[in-house]
Amino acid sequence: MLNWLPEAASSYAGDFDRLLSTINWITGVWFLLAEAVLIYLVIRYRRRPGRRAAYLPANSLRSMSFVLVPCAVILGFDLLLDGVSAPVWDEIKLQLPPHDEQVRIQGEQWAWRITYPGPDGQFDTADDIETVNDLRVPNDKVILFELTAKDVLHSLWIPELRLKQDAVPGRTIRGWFRPTREGEFEVICAEICGFAHSMMKGSLRIESAREYERWLASKAAEPRRG
Repeated sequence: MLNWLPEAASSYAGDFDRLLSTINWITGVWFLLAEAVLIYLVIRYRRRPGRRAAYLPANSLRSMSFVLVPCAVILGFDLLLDGVSAPVWDEIKLQLPPHDEQVRIQGEQWAWRITYPGPDGQFDTADDIETVNDLRVPNDKVILFELTAKDVLHSLWIPELRLKQDAVPGRTIRGWFRPTREGEFEVICAEICGFAHSMMKGSLRIESAREYERWLASKAAEPRRG
């Protein structure tokens, strides 16, 4: 049912897709039912010669049930979705598993500035490695990211990872993902952030651990500016 989605490339993408499929089934069936009732009422109570319109106040339990019963059914579906979605969001948003690599991502007009902690494993030290619009991670490793914004609201969106998180000035938002498929994917800004918003694109390259370590070593060996 969700074949139109980009091919999944993260460990929790399957859980997210199943949740989305559940929502689509519920809303899809409810939409068809509502439209069927609407069409029936339009035909059944259409204007006819010799039949005058009448005002029917909803002051009986039977007439009010036309609204109350659907409300109760919708509430039941909402509670069902809450129960299904809570474990998924807990895993993705609330729990930070032990990580293998970490990276800092800063949105700014109009680029993604990526910082790696370097050989010492600490941010904001002399050996930090910085790139622009070039995010690289090893496959099948847990990546912890720190997301910030320099100027205005941005939104980090990597569809294949099923990852979308707002970047807010003055805040550092931590999250994680574990890639499951090597390849190159777009890193998009999903929040209108100025006249060059549509050009704010980077790339995520998921590589083997060996290729990633080789790239990281080559960046660390580059001469520092200034």
